[in-house]
Amino acid sequence: MSKIDPAKPLPLIHRREIVAQSRLFKVERLDLEFSNGATRQFERMAGHSRGAVMIVPMLDAHTLVLVREYAAGTHSYQLGFPKGLIDPGESPLQAANRELQEEAGYAARELQEIHSVSMAPTFFNSHMSIVMARDLYSSHLPGDEPEPLEVVTWPLEQADALLAREDFIEARCIAALFLAQKWLKEQ
Repeated sequence: MSKIDPAKPLPLIHRREIVAQSRLFKVERLDLEFSNGATRQFERMAGHSRGAVMIVPMLDAHTLVLVREYAAGTHSYQLGFPKGLIDPGESPLQAANRELQEEAGYAARELQEIHSVSMAPTFFNSHMSIVMARDLYSSHLPGDEPEPLEVVTWPLEQADALLAREDFIEARCIAALFLAQKWLKEQ
């Protein structure tokens, strides 16, 4: 295995400019200079510094709670874990409990952040905390979804069948499932 140099300097950012913007997204161009003198222009999605959460809710020791919601990117309904942005002033655990109530109709007495993931860090500045939620109880908060989400329970022992489904394809959900399984084995 090759050695990683933790002291390697980050490229210098000589200029930042928003080159495209929609209601939801901003594309930022960076003029960079690397430590070897090479210069490049990179474009990236300007992310939210607050981050996001994905919750792996456990109804009991053997049952996952999933939600089925519309995914505009694929124009399909997808099965996955509840998720959402962290609101200003919220911790990841507070955001996780709020999103769980908004999307699945449960709150959790036990929340544990188990990992943080990033999606395409070359192009996005976004981080998502994966949170385990246990000791659930019924609790609803109004959310921002255009229609009620379908809540689906799934036996953890049938994780392979979940992975085989055509509507469980989001990489972050798949990573969260594997991370949750690993975390549960270590408990």
